Amino acid sequence: MTTTETHEAGAQAGPATHPHAGPHGYSEQKDAHLKRLRRIEGQIRGLQRMVDEDTYCIDVLTQVSASTKALQSFALSLLEEHLRHCVAAAAEEGGAELEAKVAEATAAIGRLLRS
Repeated sequence: MTTTETHEAGAQAGPATHPHAGPHGYSEQKDAHLKRLRRIEGQIRGLQRMVDEDTYCIDVLTQVSASTKALQSFALSLLEEHLRHCVAAAAEEGGAELEAKVAEATAAIGRLLRS
């Protein structure tokens, strides 16, 4: 398994311990993000209820689509904040730090596109 595959497998398994201490780009919007995630969590619970109640397949799929779009929108918001905060700070430093942040952001974008 390559380093990239190992990292991606770890990312899929759950939150990874990351060497970059906060504050992160999303820190200023943390409360809004948590509120948004709770709303998405409610959508997922709604899906569970729909299945439990034997709701018509297409109606469940419609809710899956809405939940997926909500998560994608959240991910794009985080990505934008990462670019504005973390990548911009690295751009000021230049060199290897900038290259690492650009590679990290590119990999994150790739994962989002595959999802």
